[in-house]
Amino acid sequence: MVPNMQDQLSGCTVVLTAQRRANELAAALERRGADVVHAPSLSVVPHVDDPELMERTRELLAHPPDVVVVTTGVGFLGWVEAADAVGLSQQLTDMLTRSRIVARGPKARGALQAQGLTADWVAESETSAEIQDLLLTEGVQGQRVAVQHHGAGADGLDEAFALAGADVVSLVVYRWGPAPDADAVRAAAHRVAEQACDAVVFTSAPGAVAFLDVCRTEKVLPQVIAAFNAPDGVVAAAVGTVTAGPLDSVGIRALIPDRFRLGALVRTLVRELAERRGLRVLTAQGELRVLRGAAVLDGEVLALSPNSLAALRVLAAAGGSVVSRTDILEALPGCSSDLHTAEVAVARLREGLGSRDLVATVVKRGYRLAVTDA
Repeated sequence: MVPNMQDQLSGCTVVLTAQRRANELAAALERRGADVVHAPSLSVVPHVDDPELMERTRELLAHPPDVVVVTTGVGFLGWVEAADAVGLSQQLTDMLTRSRIVARGPKARGALQAQGLTADWVAESETSAEIQDLLLTEGVQGQRVAVQHHGAGADGLDEAFALAGADVVSLVVYRWGPAPDADAVRAAAHRVAEQACDAVVFTSAPGAVAFLDVCRTEKVLPQVIAAFNAPDGVVAAAVGTVTAGPLDSVGIRALIPDRFRLGALVRTLVRELAERRGLRVLTAQGELRVLRGAAVLDGEVLALSPNSLAALRVLAAAGGSVVSRTDILEALPGCSSDLHTAEVAVARLREGLGSRDLVATVVKRGYRLAVTDA
């Protein structure tokens, strides 16, 4: 049986600095028991209302590019949506069909496919640096290169291609605006400085810069840096290396998933917080870690019911001291007043541990976990 992991982050407070996809992030964390605080450090200016984007699009239709670089799936779809709003979607699609399309990762490729287009080359590393290396190696002298950016438009591609002799057209599909709730961001900065939360999630480099700027204005940046870098301090979680760049520049070590995806970010953060919060004791059978939603003995995840896990948690917290049946009963989910419920939970715990020796019965007193070190 796989342990129920839905309560891994019970009691954890996570600050979200993003506005875009914030609800999706919040839902994923709340499903695991986290208390989510929304403090978006920037707002998103809708692409449909951006006249500059359409001006650049009409410029490309009049003078088609040789190469189109698509950096984000959501950004590309937003570009198509904005073009459709002014009756240019078919012309845009026709233009793209005649151009060489370079995509930054599978999501950008998927967005192209959704519009009936095919990427000529995909950066599997999902980095702009790989695209830059490819095109500069091939040479862009005299070519017209259109680059669809994320909200910051600051990945260095425009400058690199222009220096190499290309005619660059930059397309920023959505732009950043001021924080929708400045008070919430200021409160979040102080919350981090006081280590009154468990993690802060960053999903864009501009968002990270804006958050750090608020910390400076509030004169708490040194405390915030210290809080993020403390051994058991606040976790700074970034969706990728670009997002983590501004944090790294001030000495903050960020947690970054192996794959630059929000889902991977959530999983990595959940694992990190669960391990940090876990009780750890040494037993004759190896290290026992009791997390919020599971227990691990000598590297093996134990198949425990919620009652057995609750019983193990209170025994581990006692560090080898005797725990009465009453105390175990009070720690169990529900509101049973029957001490036999505690006895059953311990019996099933022993089964899950695979050994009766790890939980010893102390006659007329209760139970104790056989630990070698607390």
